[in-house]
Amino acid sequence: MRILKYIFLLLLLSVVALSIFIATQKGDFKVERSKVINSPKEVVFNYVNDLKNWSDFGSWTLSDPETSYNYPDNTVGRGGSYSWESKDGDGKIATLYVKANDSIAQKMNFNGSDSKVSWKFKDTIGGTKVTWSTEGKMSFTMKIYAALNGGINRVIGSLYEKSLSNLDKALDYEVNTFKVKVDGVVQKPMMYYLSQTFTSELSKINKNFNIVIPKIKTFCEQNGVNTVGKPFIIYHTYDLQTQLAKISICMPIDHEIFLSAGSDILSSKIEAYGAVKATLTGDNSHNKKAYDQALALFTKSNFVHNPTISHIEVYAKNKNEVKNASQWVTEVYIPMPAAIVPATVKPINSPAAGGIYQEPTTTTTAPTSANTSQAAGTATNPTTVTPKKVVPRKPKKVIDKEVAPATPKKEVAPKAVTEDDEFEF
Repeated sequence: MRILKYIFLLLLLSVVALSIFIATQKGDFKVERSKVINSPKEVVFNYVNDLKNWSDFGSWTLSDPETSYNYPDNTVGRGGSYSWESKDGDGKIATLYVKANDSIAQKMNFNGSDSKVSWKFKDTIGGTKVTWSTEGKMSFTMKIYAALNGGINRVIGSLYEKSLSNLDKALDYEVNTFKVKVDGVVQKPMMYYLSQTFTSELSKINKNFNIVIPKIKTFCEQNGVNTVGKPFIIYHTYDLQTQLAKISICMPIDHEIFLSAGSDILSSKIEAYGAVKATLTGDNSHNKKAYDQALALFTKSNFVHNPTISHIEVYAKNKNEVKNASQWVTEVYIPMPAAIVPATVKPINSPAAGGIYQEPTTTTTAPTSANTSQAAGTATNPTTVTPKKVVPRKPKKVIDKEVAPATPKKEVAPKAVTEDDEFEF
């Protein structure tokens, strides 16, 4: 019995000694791992920047198939977040700061321990060098786990190494799996739409698209405007030498509306037109391949270019509908001459805060010379919308007196998208 007591006391003293040793160890830690990813920097950044993709490469979640995820409305860029529950513990991560195609700063909580997480992306030979680091303080439980598993650098470092390897494999498949189909000549109907127009660097168009489309959708929801169809981008100019394009990021609506002067959202319509169409199934980084194939057929057929539009991209299926980039669908149209007719701009009163629209009472469209001279008969005749009947009111009695003419209001130029706007998510 004495021997058993001595053994028990020895074990107890060992546990106490180990606990004291662990408790007195430095709790601060910093772990960093890097890997060259075989994909362009913009593609890697955009993939990591959307937290919905983390379940595809995070080794701590892939190891537990029963892990459950909770995604809020926003998972992209600053303010994006997600949380998970697994057999190893619960965690949450939120994005605090983003510099496009350069770096991401985040805050993570795992089993009650907070840490800072950062990503850096740098062009290098063979792709993109991704550096992933974390720093924080270990809880007592985490100290014990780290001590029994070779230290915190090994525990977190191995997770990051596996995750970066998974990231490389996921991007290699999702980004490089695509196909282009040339659909030939098609007819597109007349369409009303809301848009924002500005000049953008080609590398920032996808980011600007993700900023502007939610803004237009919010405007429509606040003002009772019905959206129809898929969002699209009109390329008024497309300069590969300067890497700049003048674009309109657009959302189709079911009827024409009027906007007040000074609105940064514009109301327009595009007349019916003929176009050469190509369909891309895959990541948007291959949009130019679809454009090039459509342009080849357009040129071979000796069609006449639209003088105001280089091409149009319709996002028929994007990341909001399907997670995997290899399944996204983008339609590229190279149009023949047609007219984009801006809606008449005039100040109005609106009951809603920020509501700056009303239904027009009359809308007519006159044929254009460009449409009537269309090659190969691809353009269709524009339609005329019959004005609504308006019952005239009985005129009120007016007392004659001199009234000074009102000073005409100056038109206010639409607000341009600034560099600051481009970094808002």
